[in-house]
Formats: sequence, structure tokens, C-alpha cells
Amino acid sequence: MSRVLVVGGGVSGLAAAHRLRTLLGPDAELLVVEAARALGGKLAALEIGGRRVDVGAEAFLARRPEAGERIAELGLDDQLVHPGPAASGLRVGGRTVGLPPRTVMGVPGDPDVAAEALSPAGLAALRADRPGDWEPGGDVAVGALVRARLGDEVADRLVDPLLGGVYAGHADGLGLRATVPALAAALDADPRSLLAAARACLPAPPAEAAPPVATGAPSSTPGRAPVFGTLRGGLADLPATLALAARADLRLGRTVTALARTPHGWRAEIADAAPVEADAVVLAVPAPAVRRLLADHAPDAARAAGEIELASSALVVLALPAAAAAPLAGRSGVLVGAGERRPDGLPWTIKATTFSSEKWPHLAPGDPADPDATAVLRLSIGRHGDPASLAALRRDDDDLVSAARSDLAALTGIEEVPVESAVVRWPGGLPQYGVGHLDRVAAIEDGVAALPGLAVAGAALHGVGVPACLATADAAARRVAEHLAATTAP
Repeated sequence: MSRVLVVGGGVSGLAAAHRLRTLLGPDAELLVVEAARALGGKLAALEIGGRRVDVGAEAFLARRPEAGERIAELGLDDQLVHPGPAASGLRVGGRTVGLPPRTVMGVPGDPDVAAEALSPAGLAALRADRPGDWEPGGDVAVGALVRARLGDEVADRLVDPLLGGVYAGHADGLGLRATVPALAAALDADPRSLLAAARACLPAPPAEAAPPVATGAPSSTPGRAPVFGTLRGGLADLPATLALAARADLRLGRTVTALARTPHGWRAEIADAAPVEADAVVLAVPAPAVRRLLADHAPDAARAAGEIELASSALVVLALPAAAAAPLAGRSGVLVGAGERRPDGLPWTIKATTFSSEKWPHLAPGDPADPDATAVLRLSIGRHGDPASLAALRRDDDDLVSAARSDLAALTGIEEVPVESAVVRWPGGLPQYGVGHLDRVAAIEDGVAALPGLAVAGAALHGVGVPACLATADAAARRVAEHLAATTAP
């Protein structure tokens, strides 16, 4: 009987444990050790305004197959829902405009779609599409590339808000190769035009007469497959379901402090608990913990993990009287462009808002005339390396709610006192995929490959979204299963 230790009880660790159960069978002993006192990591939810709302990741990219396939495997496919038809917005140039359609992380293939978001000078710079140097297979900061070829406004007003929403970082600090790999590959094939490279990445537009996609829930664009998905009870249901299906021994509030090789596998030292012996180990923890645990076994891999920086963020969740949220009708949220100012000249504290009750039909308040009906909003705060954001994150919860409400009033005119409010903080919650990130990941994976019975998974590697995390979890579980099969073969 094999024993596998999974270090980390976020979605990556629990997905690895679940896949190990399916690969190793019912007799394998699986142990998940998690430093926090709750499972799920960045997938979490709370009750507010009479409904359960995600307060970490709220959706997954439906165009990647991993999340949808795992949800079906777990028997949750009847809980799968997609956004409604409400449109996203951008706060740029002192006004709120529609988010341009058909862009690659904000880089348009057609300049006309961005006309509303740019000044005449900014649109002219976009149309100019200046050529620039490009080294096939190389990497550059997204912001530097876009500024050089399409102008500052495209970087600040279109690209930066989208990257900030995904990574809580800045376009100038994130590498193209890891954050927008399709665009990097298109430039490898033909570096002459960034607009042409973006066009090459975009799917063909749907035929106008195409029937709606039969998904069981509304799509944001009729006739096209939905871009995002979530679970009706919250995406936070996924880790709990994975844990149940894995049938693992769960130990919460315990930190693995060190790993040591043994003749038959590994020994994990655990703070304030007895050490654990295992035949194999999966590390599904943030980059700093990977660095610490690999330092004695794979110094180059540990060094590479230590170079991955982390961004902190916070989420203010408000439940408003449904009638007060009427100005939000038809808008799923607003991203705030870099360097934007409020009408009073002050900087924005928030970087984005999600009008959850507009975005997700299953969170709609029902009858807005009902005096007890509420609408739920999420307001995001935090950009990596931004002094103003760091200062905002140091505020106490009441002050942060006040600042977020002030921004909401400036953005939408809504000044109503919320029925309920909550603040959820994610210190070091998102890895930053800087220039050369894939080289760092390769160093981590190469170092681990030389250590039998050890595997890594998680958001620090090949993507911060749920599908990417599930993919790394599956890869780690298969590596471990192959190792165990080889060591126990007659």
C-alpha cells in the first residue's frame, strides 16, 4: 500500500489528491497537509445578502477543457452556470466605456473596436502599429512591447486593466511569454505587426445566423460558446468536492517545515506535530514554500522559485438594496485603467468592480421591488508594486470599506449604505509572471525531475486560473503514480 503526502490544500493540492485516488485506487493512503485552517486556498466563499458569494476566484476560463471535464467527472455538471448578457466596462479618460470586444488580453486585432476607449492621438498610435525588434523564443514585458508598437494609451487603458484583473500586477512588470503565450507564439511566426499577431490569435467571428449554444445557462454572446463558467453554489464548492472524492486524510492548521530523503521515499517535518513518512510527495504550495522545501535538495530549483514575486490584494464585498443597484443594470463590472483619476482628482483605490448580481443570473436579486432584495458587488484592491495600493491594503477593514464605497459612488453614483459588507484579504495571493517566468518554471521542474517521488503543482507554474492549476495537479499526480508503479513492479 502506497502512501502519498500532498503539501497544500488549495485547489491544486486537492485536485492532485483526487487524481491520485483515481490512479492509485482505494487502498492508497493519501494525506493532505494544509497550513491554513480551511481547505480551498484562493477558492473561498461567504454568505452575504442572503446568498453565497465567491470571495476568491469566481470563475474559470471555459475555453480550456480541464475545469469543465473535472466538474463533469465529479458529478457537478448540473451545477455549471455561465455569465449572462451584461457587458463589462472600462474606466478610461475620465469616463466609463464598453470593454472592447475581440482583443487578446487587451491587444486588439482591429483598431476600430478600441476607438471609444482611446483619445484621437491614442487611436492614431494604435493604427500606426509600429514595427519593432523581436527575438523568436524570447520574452519581454507586455507593457514595453505594447508601448513601443501601439502607444502608451493601449498599454494603460486596454492591456493593464485586464492583466491587473488576472494577476493583480502591472503590464510593465509581467512577461509576454507566460501571460499571453498565444500572442508570443504569433510574433514568433511573424513579428512584423502586433495587430496582425493579435488577429491570428482570435477565433473566427460567429456566423450571424448561428443558433444559441445549448449550455443550459445563458452565454454572454448568443451563438458562441461561453468564455467563463462557475458553479451555482460558488466555485468554492470545487475544492470541497475534490476533497470528498479524494478520500484523503486531511490535516489542517499544520505547516510542513522541511523535507528529507529516506531509503524508501520522503520524511516531512511538520510544525507542532509528528513527522510523516511517505513514498512520494506532491508540493502544491506557493513559490516561497517551494523555495524553502527544495533548498536542500534542488538548489537551482529553489533559487528559481525564490525569484517568483507575489502580489497581495483585497476584496470588499457589498450587499446593497436591490433598488439602489438599479444604475448597474446591464453592466457586469468595470475595470479601472492605470493612472486614472476620480472626478474629484483623487486616485482610485479600487482597480475593478464586479457587479455579481448583474454578471451571474443565479445571483440576481429576484424582484427588485422587494424591500428585502439585495444585489451583491465585489470591489477589488491591489496592484503589485504600486505604493498607493500597498498603502490601501494597510488600512483596517472599516477604512477599506469606506474607501471602496467612496469609489463606487464616484464610479456609479450609488451612495446607498450597504445592508452588509465584508473584507477578504489575500496576502501574497497571486504569483507574478515576470519576464523569463517560463525559464524559472523550467528550472523548478528540471530540479524536481531529478528527485524520485517528488512532484510540484500550483499557480506558480503554468497559469493562475483554475484550469491551469488542475492541469499541473494532474501532471504531478501522474508523475507520482508512474514513480510508484516503477518502484513496486516485480
